[in-house]
Formats: sequence, C-alpha cells, structure tokens
Amino acid sequence: MPKKTIILTLLLSMFLGNLQAQSEEMTLKTHNPKRAALYSAILPGLGQGYNKKYWKIPVIYAGIGTISYFAISNNNEYKIYKKAYDYKTEVNTDVGDDIKELADRYTADNLISMRDYYRRNTELSWIILAIWYGLNIIDATVDAHFFHYDIGDDLSLSIDHFNNTCYNYSNCGLTTGLTFKLNF
Repeated sequence: MPKKTIILTLLLSMFLGNLQAQSEEMTLKTHNPKRAALYSAILPGLGQGYNKKYWKIPVIYAGIGTISYFAISNNNEYKIYKKAYDYKTEVNTDVGDDIKELADRYTADNLISMRDYYRRNTELSWIILAIWYGLNIIDATVDAHFFHYDIGDDLSLSIDHFNNTCYNYSNCGLTTGLTFKLNF
C-alpha cells in the first residue's frame, strides 16, 4: 500500500510540474498588446499595471489630475466672466456682489476678451487631456510589444570603413558602414 502511494505521489507531482511549466509557457506567449491597450482604455494606468510598469501609474494620474485642475479652474473663470458680461449688458441682473464689482471694473469688450480667453483655455485643456489619455493607451501598447524583448550581452556594434581606390573621379570618396549584430 505505501508503495502505491509513493508511486501515485510521484506521478501526481510530475503531472503538476508539467502543468506549471505549461502555464508559465502560456503566460510567456499570452502577453497581449491588444489587452494592454484595452485595459488602459478602460482605466488609465491599468495597461501599465498589466505590463508590470507600476512606476508609470502615478505619472499618468498626476498628468490627469493636473490637466483636469486647469480645465476646471479655467471653466470656473469662464463662468464668472460670462456672468459679469451678462450683467454688464443687462442680460441677467440677478447676480452677486462680486460679479457686480467685476462688471463695474472692466468694460464690456474687456469682459468679452477675458471670457473668450478662459473658454479657449478650457477647451484646450480638455483636448490636452484627451491626448494624454491617448498617450496612456499608446504607451501601454508599445510596452506590451516589448514585454519579452531581451537585450543580452551579445549586442554588439562594429564600425567598418572601406577606402576604395579611385579610378573614376566621380565616385571617389570614403564609405563608412555600420554593422549591427543582434542575437536572440
């Protein structure tokens, strides 16, 4: 009876070891750039986590936070100057004292200029945020493509030059060539 248990244990351990080796091989093959892009599209930084580039996640969220801050603050300023212009042109007279002071301090043309300035900056901030979001997805995709890329010690660069003898004066010169040898 103990002999059968030992044999069964050995067979089971060999089978489980083989399954573990297969799962490691499948993990090596299944690192998918499309999946990294999808993860980053769903939640910014998730693709970087999938690629095990955890240090990039705070950078992504710092950029999102900073750009969002500027977008929101520019939008708030836009609303203030819009209300001041509306008060100045008597479109809306039901405003607070701070808006009345602002409207009294500037001319209607100045209020239009400042309103348009903050509106433009708000729109620009949202465009920059969309670009930042897209760069997050592109970064995750590129990192996933290079996930298994290995630069070993066999990477070499050699510079060779060839000095041709000059028989035809139109083809005289020095030729330089670069040879890259990459072993995978």
